[in-house]
Amino acid sequence: MGLLLVLLLTCAALPLASSDPNDEACLTQLSHTLRDPLNNLRNWTKSTLANPCSGFTSYLPGATCNNGRIYKLSLTNLSLQGSISPFLSNCTNLQSLDLSSNSISGPIPQDLQYLLNLAVLNLSANRLQGEIPPQITFCAYLNVIDLHDNLLTGQIPPQLGLLARLSAFDVSSNKLSGPIPTSLGNRSGTLPKFNATSFEGNKDLYGYPLPPMKSKGLSVLAIVGIGLGSGLASLVLSFTGVCIWLKITEEKMAAEKGKITQLMPDY
Repeated sequence: MGLLLVLLLTCAALPLASSDPNDEACLTQLSHTLRDPLNNLRNWTKSTLANPCSGFTSYLPGATCNNGRIYKLSLTNLSLQGSISPFLSNCTNLQSLDLSSNSISGPIPQDLQYLLNLAVLNLSANRLQGEIPPQITFCAYLNVIDLHDNLLTGQIPPQLGLLARLSAFDVSSNKLSGPIPTSLGNRSGTLPKFNATSFEGNKDLYGYPLPPMKSKGLSVLAIVGIGLGSGLASLVLSFTGVCIWLKITEEKMAAEKGKITQLMPDY
């Protein structure tokens, strides 16, 4: 009985287990690279960053815990600025990263490749620049990649098409260029298909499933030129033809925009 009492007192005197130090480094560095002008992250203090989780309980706004580790990080629509810390890779248990609808700039860190359990990556509606790092292909469990409405440049890495679990993909409204990789634009077998809505809004991006590039100005000038060379009557007919052609083109484009075959899932 005396021995049991000693053991109980010893256990009571031991300090509570702290959260994983990797998570602490991950979150601390992220708080340093992000700017929070509206003070939405005021509870991200040194003490909560040092111990953000207790089992499945989170003491940190925007974080979800699973067995003492950061499982999900959702900091959306908080007017955050700054950049994404490469030390996010220290949150090795992270399965969902959502920093959408902020004003975050800078590149997408290549180090995100070390988040091997990551299933959802949503960095949409920010001001991210640079190229899409092909290294994120190492996140083999990715189901969602949403990067729409940023300032990303360069080509779409064809390696992303190797992600067998990828069911939602959106890089629309960026500054991407070059051909759409066949591995993404024309997926084979039972892999989910991505239509034009996943790629539109990139001026210099081309290839299936985007519609063929049309040169409206050249077509109009050609018709007008024929009209000028054929007299007033031909000119009137030419302009009539231009109006009809533009109307048909607009209707076709509107119809294409309505064909959504793969919707972005809720997070």
